[in-house]
Amino acid sequence: MTPKEWQDHVLATPNPLQWDCFSFGVIQHADHFTFYVIVDHVHTDPMLMAVLYLEVYMMYHALVRGAAPIPLPPASSYDDYCIRQRQHTSALSVDSPEVRKWVEFAENNDGTLPDFPMPLGDASAPCGGDVVVERLMDEQQTARFESACVAAGARFSGGLFASVALAQYQLTGAETYYGLTPTDKRSTPAEFMTAGWFTGVIPFTVPVDAMSFGNTARAAQDSFDSNRELANVPFDRVLELAPWLRRPGPNFTMLNYMDAGLPPLSAVVASQLDGANAGTYGDGRNPAHLYMTVGRVFDETSMAVFFPNNPIARESVTRYVEAVKSVCVRVAEGLDAAVPRHDVAQV
Repeated sequence: MTPKEWQDHVLATPNPLQWDCFSFGVIQHADHFTFYVIVDHVHTDPMLMAVLYLEVYMMYHALVRGAAPIPLPPASSYDDYCIRQRQHTSALSVDSPEVRKWVEFAENNDGTLPDFPMPLGDASAPCGGDVVVERLMDEQQTARFESACVAAGARFSGGLFASVALAQYQLTGAETYYGLTPTDKRSTPAEFMTAGWFTGVIPFTVPVDAMSFGNTARAAQDSFDSNRELANVPFDRVLELAPWLRRPGPNFTMLNYMDAGLPPLSAVVASQLDGANAGTYGDGRNPAHLYMTVGRVFDETSMAVFFPNNPIARESVTRYVEAVKSVCVRVAEGLDAAVPRHDVAQV
């Protein structure tokens, strides 16, 4: 195939509402081959990348050593997971503690989920989507940043959420950050080997102390940890139980954090993924809404933001990412006052 023929082949994968929207194949080269999988994100959360690679790696290396194919670790049932979730959410009422927490969070954000704090242009004008990717910290800075988080009584995740809260304060003067982050809900070894959407969303609230990263990180970690059970309650279910709330628009402040050191990807790392030629690719049809993800891998921490492809959104997202990077770097440099007072746009 020519590159154009290969691109056409990839983009011809049926849409996710059709059963044959999964594509698997092998590309044969003169001295090596590439195994590929094409699947719409609607059908799986990011854990699929680790599960697929682990299984292919284990099976292939057993065969090239001349060994028999090894039994794969057992997988669980995604159907069973969905049934358990349905049973749990069906038993909830508006007076359930988790629902009350979600309602309070939404009411603090004008009756819905919090929007991105900067202008993104005319949402009614079709413009497609684009993405900005920026390295926040290199390997040494990431290690020093984590040490600062631990010294503050938080983990890397709490420090990251604090950095975003401080960046928003730097840009807007908002003294409270309302955040959302997805989390994996797998709880057994078999579930960690299962593809599907084992994903919930945790809301958290961060009071900002502009002169203390440590105070802000502890507050972020405490809020995140105390709200973990809310991931078992989809916001759609909350809307059913509290109809005075509103469905969010496409640009609410979801921040996804992925760490390559967590299982099962950590097992893949132990199997020398660091030296493997493996990766993930998007098809170029980026969504025309806002979505932010931070990834911590072997030698860096980076941030990607998908956004509506118009000049206003691009400027806002660029400034936002630069502010987050600035806070992270200052923390890595040992500066507890992560936001200099003269940098705050509005107090």
